[in-house]
Amino acid sequence: MKKKILMITPYVPYPPASGGQIRTLNLLKYLKKDNDITLICLYKTEEEKQLAKKLEKFCNKYYLCKRPEKPWKLSLILKTGFSTKPFLITRNYSKSAERLINKILNTETYSAIHAETFYTMPHLPETNLPIILVEQTIEYNVYKHFVDSLPPVIKHLLYIDILKLKRWERIFWKKADIVACVSTSDEQEILNNDTNIKTVIIPNGAGDEMFVKKLPELKNKKPILLFVGNFLWLQNTEAANFIIEQIAPKLQNLENLKIVIAGQNIKKNLTKKQYKNLKLIEVRPEDSQTIKKLYRESFAFISPIQGPGGTRLKILGAMASGLPIIGSKVSVSGLNVSQNKEYILAEKPEDYVKAVKLLLKNKDLYQQIQKNAYDKAVAEYSWKNIAKKLNGIYNSLI
Repeated sequence: MKKKILMITPYVPYPPASGGQIRTLNLLKYLKKDNDITLICLYKTEEEKQLAKKLEKFCNKYYLCKRPEKPWKLSLILKTGFSTKPFLITRNYSKSAERLINKILNTETYSAIHAETFYTMPHLPETNLPIILVEQTIEYNVYKHFVDSLPPVIKHLLYIDILKLKRWERIFWKKADIVACVSTSDEQEILNNDTNIKTVIIPNGAGDEMFVKKLPELKNKKPILLFVGNFLWLQNTEAANFIIEQIAPKLQNLENLKIVIAGQNIKKNLTKKQYKNLKLIEVRPEDSQTIKKLYRESFAFISPIQGPGGTRLKILGAMASGLPIIGSKVSVSGLNVSQNKEYILAEKPEDYVKAVKLLLKNKDLYQQIQKNAYDKAVAEYSWKNIAKKLNGIYNSLI
């Protein structure tokens, strides 16, 4: 008999554009086999609402509840100012979702509740049902990094909200029966706060479509160095601007090499500097085929990310695609990969230049890094295996 799971997400999982959407959609794809899933997701715009029709094949039932479309509204800011709760909870709260969940739990019988991110938890009533809270990242760390990038006057005001965020994140960890993390580093931070919190690691994965059947040959005649991301996120914007300003100029003397930065919201957020070896490609959220094509055409993936937060699906996509990764320690944080085995470590611009030249010249090293990373992705980061582990957690809770 199938388990009946009530799942709540702070976004519509379709299209699979952001990390959270990709994660949820891929898990639903495999969880549906053994579970009867009712999905409640929050939406912001009518466009999201229309796209949600695609969810019919991923769950048994789904409901859409409106949340504020634009976060930086004066009413939300004032509400947060007079509340003990942080802005992240206020801007993701939906009264209709709270009412709907109460109604559903009073009229239907469920085996467990799956809350995706801690800021969906305020919608839940007091219940005896087991709750699994999935933390895709430690939000306190992510928002602190964002606030630290702001001017001093604004920074000091927002530190109050950061403290509220830290407090409520920990409150909801304790309310859940089990907290699922995406990495060992996130799990350790939770346990450092309270060793009584029960945790498990349910990592991120690479989409089935990203796994190549055969590892590609070294493309060193017209090599493409790739970075992708949603550039509404500070960490991706910082990394892309670092590539444009610090790395691209130093690689101009490599004939035929091209650096491609692709993703959403490029024009709004990236520096306007241009180099002959640099190409910026705006990709619509639902256009996964263009991203897949870019992975297939490239020779290596570059990732100078410095901001904290979960694990990077873009890195896992590169591993599955057979692209050697040149990246910072932060960019592979939480992944079970080793320097010079599954990736090449680089921090300074000179490190990236050196690594690119090394991979272009050393075919044996290229193939070694490529194979090690691919094998690791197959063994540990396929959504099928990850969903199987999550299904086991459902069983243990029930």
